[in-house]
Amino acid sequence: MEALEVQRKMLLEKRKRLGQMITTIEKTILHAKGEIEMSNKEKFAGFDFSHNPYEQEARERWGDEAVDKANERAKNMSDFDKEKFNEIFRKLAGIRHLAPDSEETQEGINELYQFINKFGDYSLEAFKGLGQMYVDDERFKKNIDRCGEGLAKFMCDAMAVFAINKSNV
Repeated sequence: MEALEVQRKMLLEKRKRLGQMITTIEKTILHAKGEIEMSNKEKFAGFDFSHNPYEQEARERWGDEAVDKANERAKNMSDFDKEKFNEIFRKLAGIRHLAPDSEETQEGINELYQFINKFGDYSLEAFKGLGQMYVDDERFKKNIDRCGEGLAKFMCDAMAVFAINKSNV
């Protein structure tokens, strides 16, 4: 009886999550058609990004120690930090029509660089490489471009400019 109650509770929670995801997708479709306005935060309501489907690949590429450190840092991110990270991406999505070397773009990229270095040690070269990965890996590109068409390419170009400019200082 106890096992049935636990299973029932799990299924009800799953149904609730699925319901919210369906509602979010329906609203996003209306937004894409221009029928309603939606913030980027609303576009992802109900989605759980806590599971990382690429973790095994990361372990193979960079080793367990690097991935464990990254996971620990991510786990220690506060809700404020997570919202700040999302805010930086939304800001960059909003200015993706500007030149990658424009002052406003470079200010946004600097904000991203400063933020990610709170949780890791990114050299300028590693930061530039991260930007390149945003376009080279179709999974990253697709995910980032959900915030705005062409955002991954814009960020890649802007991060390269940032790294070059800062290394010349």
